Amino acid sequence: MGTAVTGIPVREGAQRKPIHLAAHFPGVNHNTVWSDPAARSQVEFDSFTYLARAAERARFDFFFLAEGLRLREHLGRIHDLDVVGRPDTFTVLAGLAAVTDRLGLAGTINTTFNEPFDVARQFATLDHLSDGRAAWNMVTSSDAFTGANFRRGGFLDHADRYQRADEFVTVAREFWDGWGRGDVVHRGPGFDVRGAAPLPRSPQGHPVLLQAGDSGEGRDFAAGRADAIFTRHGTLESGRAFYVDVKARAAGRGRNPEHLKVFPGAAAVVGDTPEEAADLARHIRRRQVGPQTALNFLEQVWGRSLQGFDPDGPLPDVEPVFDTRVVQGRVQHADPRAVVATYRERAEARGLSIRELVIELNTRPQFVGTPEQVADEIDTFIQADAADGFILVPHLTPTGLDAVFDRVVPILQERGAFRAEYEGDTLREHLGLPVPRLEDAARRTG
Repeated sequence: MGTAVTGIPVREGAQRKPIHLAAHFPGVNHNTVWSDPAARSQVEFDSFTYLARAAERARFDFFFLAEGLRLREHLGRIHDLDVVGRPDTFTVLAGLAAVTDRLGLAGTINTTFNEPFDVARQFATLDHLSDGRAAWNMVTSSDAFTGANFRRGGFLDHADRYQRADEFVTVAREFWDGWGRGDVVHRGPGFDVRGAAPLPRSPQGHPVLLQAGDSGEGRDFAAGRADAIFTRHGTLESGRAFYVDVKARAAGRGRNPEHLKVFPGAAAVVGDTPEEAADLARHIRRRQVGPQTALNFLEQVWGRSLQGFDPDGPLPDVEPVFDTRVVQGRVQHADPRAVVATYRERAEARGLSIRELVIELNTRPQFVGTPEQVADEIDTFIQADAADGFILVPHLTPTGLDAVFDRVVPILQERGAFRAEYEGDTLREHLGLPVPRLEDAARRTG
């Protein structure tokens, strides 16, 4: 065993774990510097194609697409970061299946406002069209504003979201496994379904299942259902704690913990020198959180307009209110007073302005340094069991990961830490995951 600079043991030699990497197309949020002159469209197919093909040339495991089911509103108008729109996930991924050969294609689809049959058919179709490269990032929503777009409207209580999601996946798996085995029959609290599987089993058996969430409920759901979990941890210590926790939960469900991969989201900033990289990282953070974005972020917590305050001045001296009309389409803090108290304590202790605080609060975990330093850090996280891989999030669409593809990946490949060529055809093969066995439970037919 070797030892990283932090004192945490890492694997060496034959014990080394393979590194898994994915490229995130982030859509519309403050992490994407859409105002940069070098930024390109976030809805034109060329942007999706550029990132996917670049990721495939770098031998990444998969391309990861976020989803938004409704444009957010801020103070009664469409939120600035949503004005470019949100394309349909399946349409984009199906198009990318035609212009890539080996790259996995992961899409975020909500379990709260969709139906298992539709989602099962769509992902099975994508898996067939891509020859076994489809993945589903399973998410839930308790947002009534989003729900208003759908026939049922309304929302689910927080405690009911994962109960529905768990049953949703059960029904989807029955459709994936059901070809030639009689009718799929399911009766449960959320779904009453009887029908035939629409497609033969796809090349992977089931699409790879991902889950995004750090709550206890989310971890339990991932432990029981997911092949990989998308999380956010910025230090080796917190990453290792999360890693141990979710692997133990998987083992407690009777699963092989190696079959639940842990993927933190992270950004990477690469420079010729450490100083250049640090300067670039500071510049990017200030572009990501401009003055208006800083005020908008605080308004989501304070529940009121703060447009009269100076973003480069101290935090507002007014108290928060609970007003969901300020920001529609984002989960409201349960106790804004407690959140505001922590913000004030942090700002006062470090002398932070509104904008400086928001930058700190919203900075995604980052690898910052020379290509060699970034490669070292990524490898250290993997070998120290703080992650199995990373979903890398660019700050610029679609070219924000070019430095990683061109300068960091070759170093990892030279060291034997990352694949130089794909060894399999399917995403399950890329990730070292088994093909799910057919369910043994008897089915009702007739």
